[in-house]
Amino acid sequence: MMATRINSHLALGAATIQEFRSSLRGELILPGDPPYEQVRKVWNGMIDKRPALIARCAGAADVVACIQFVRSYDLPLAVRGGGHSIAGFSSCDGGLVIDLSLMKGIAVEPIRRTARAQPGLTWGEFDRETQAFGLATTGGLISTTGIAGFTLGGGIGWLMRQYGLACDNLLSARMVTADGRLLNASEQENAELYWGVRGGGGNFGVVTSFEYQLYPVNHVIGGMVLHPASRAREVLQFYRDYVATIPDELALMFAFLTAPPAPFVPESLQGKPAVGIVACYCGAPETAHEIMRPLKEFGPPVVDVIGPMPYTALQTMLDAAAPPGLLNYWKSGYLQELSRDAIETLVIQAAKMASPLSTIHIQQLGGGVSRVPADATAYAYRDAPFVVNIISTWTAPSESEQHVSWTRETWNALQPCWTRGAYVNFMGDESAEQVKQAYGINYARLVALKNQYDPTNLFRLNHNIIPSIE
Repeated sequence: MMATRINSHLALGAATIQEFRSSLRGELILPGDPPYEQVRKVWNGMIDKRPALIARCAGAADVVACIQFVRSYDLPLAVRGGGHSIAGFSSCDGGLVIDLSLMKGIAVEPIRRTARAQPGLTWGEFDRETQAFGLATTGGLISTTGIAGFTLGGGIGWLMRQYGLACDNLLSARMVTADGRLLNASEQENAELYWGVRGGGGNFGVVTSFEYQLYPVNHVIGGMVLHPASRAREVLQFYRDYVATIPDELALMFAFLTAPPAPFVPESLQGKPAVGIVACYCGAPETAHEIMRPLKEFGPPVVDVIGPMPYTALQTMLDAAAPPGLLNYWKSGYLQELSRDAIETLVIQAAKMASPLSTIHIQQLGGGVSRVPADATAYAYRDAPFVVNIISTWTAPSESEQHVSWTRETWNALQPCWTRGAYVNFMGDESAEQVKQAYGINYARLVALKNQYDPTNLFRLNHNIIPSIE
């Protein structure tokens, strides 16, 4: 009889596979099926896993069937929304992937300013629908990021200083738990579960729809300024001083990068090390000029492409720097301040970047992020002023050791400057202790929630909260 190899100790027969297939409205893909090689790929080219089964779910009932199946046969389980998990948690070897990428339904309620969205949507797809009504919520820094993992991990984006993190704008979540129940989590129903999914990641179940609060955002003042890397130190000092003066309507990110071969970049800077400041101002247009004048005048910059633009243009501005399939390795942390030592270390380490695709991002938090109490959601680090993401990106597998080493070296060099914790959406496959620190003061409460909803740790391919009764 034909069998499907699942892992070293279990094989499923053809009849079992067919029974599972017939229980799904969506598609079941196995190794050897024509779409398998393409469908198994995830965004990070470093991840090369081979699941035994990929269920491309069509709705919540399919997710329930998948949960029942993996529990019956004790299979490894991965859940994929947009597939952007830097650690590769959205796939697995020898188990089942619940692939939600076909679940792209969205319903916008313009009067209530809410949207109900399924987990297969990317932020670009979500924004396309909400912008038809001139509305938006805090989304990803690039438009190809999926809404699901981004929201569950917290959700740092351009609108956060004015309107809070993505998880702060999550009104409710419908989800399938480890025992196969379909629940609604909100302030009124399953309130503790609602608390946990806002920053606790995919530890408690599979969310099949998200309800978001929306805001009137259509056009913004956005874009970037670029300076040559020779001025990195003084530009970063300016950034530190400038962010202390700006209102919540303005969000900024500093970046060490290689200047792109774009028409707006002078040929003398193209392909050369540079520093940039990316801006998004979502306040009153008549006040933008005075607020952003220091940013546009300091230096002055070699490139200044800051001006009025559709919000969707800002959301796609960095997409070209993050295409699927490239090799990526990240490490991140929070900074309490951009001290002299932190600035010096960042400048020295950025000069050692060996790939023109690599970057270091220093993003200002505060504002709406910090106005929420640390224990109001599972996302804990509300008082951190800056989050730093050290991003190695390259194309040749033979260079992996070099780029991974630079990322780790840079993170270690900043060790005296890091404050506690880390942002889980920027974390790789870190140790259990680092994961515990990432959830901070909320970890014990999250463990209690895990004990209640997933005591056997079925949902363990994530930044895992380990149940104490496992």
